[in-house]
Amino acid sequence: MWINGTEQSTLLASDRATQFGDGCFTTAAVSHGTVQLLDAHLRRLREGCERLKMPVVDWTRLESEMRAAAQPYAQGVLKVILSAGSGGRGYSRSGVNGATRIVSVSPWPAHYQPLRTQGVRLRTSPVRLAQNPLLAGIKHLNRLEQVLIRAHLDQSDADEALVLDTAGFVVECCAANLFWRQGERVFTPNLSQAGVDGIIRQRLMAQMAAAGQACHVVRAETAQLMAADEVVICNALMPVLPVRQLDDRLFSERTLYHRLQHSC
Repeated sequence: MWINGTEQSTLLASDRATQFGDGCFTTAAVSHGTVQLLDAHLRRLREGCERLKMPVVDWTRLESEMRAAAQPYAQGVLKVILSAGSGGRGYSRSGVNGATRIVSVSPWPAHYQPLRTQGVRLRTSPVRLAQNPLLAGIKHLNRLEQVLIRAHLDQSDADEALVLDTAGFVVECCAANLFWRQGERVFTPNLSQAGVDGIIRQRLMAQMAAAGQACHVVRAETAQLMAADEVVICNALMPVLPVRQLDDRLFSERTLYHRLQHSC
């Protein structure tokens, strides 16, 4: 782990990531010493910092640190955390000494490979995401909702959770976005009120648009997924997986999955 370019694992207790979850992060795949979709991950971090009105980040230095951290690994997971830094008192950032950069690499998750063949089992989570358009879309450090979702998921036999917002609309999974197909029409949830607009979600939507395939961004209830012909989920590590079961509903078609997998 590197903090502000120095290999260490000690963070000041006064850092605002610790005090308030004041920051944002991204998680990227590493392959053959290279950060996959590096530019997209940097754009995500920039957007998060801008929306959170965080202190200036040395983006050139951060990119160099990301490249250097990934270089020794044939395969791995690179995580970057940017916090608003350390200093000051209370919620105000007055007196903060600049953003903190944290870069780490962890082993590649092995469980995604068998799920490409078996398919993912989704269970609707009892934990719902609060609607908050100020934070919707970005990957900020306030992840307690996801921690609770994961805690419930760990008590089930499912692989992932289907997550709704407090109004009952489908948003995402615990750690993935989702698409579904009904006939020739493809849908994905509207994330203007809650959720994370993932890099793979953005990439797949752009590729569908370039190919002339409309992707309908909708506020949908669970019943619309239950009526779908097919559901898939995605994130930067999967990158796309087919869903074989949502609660008691079984899915067997993989037309959309194969199309999106090819795009990845």
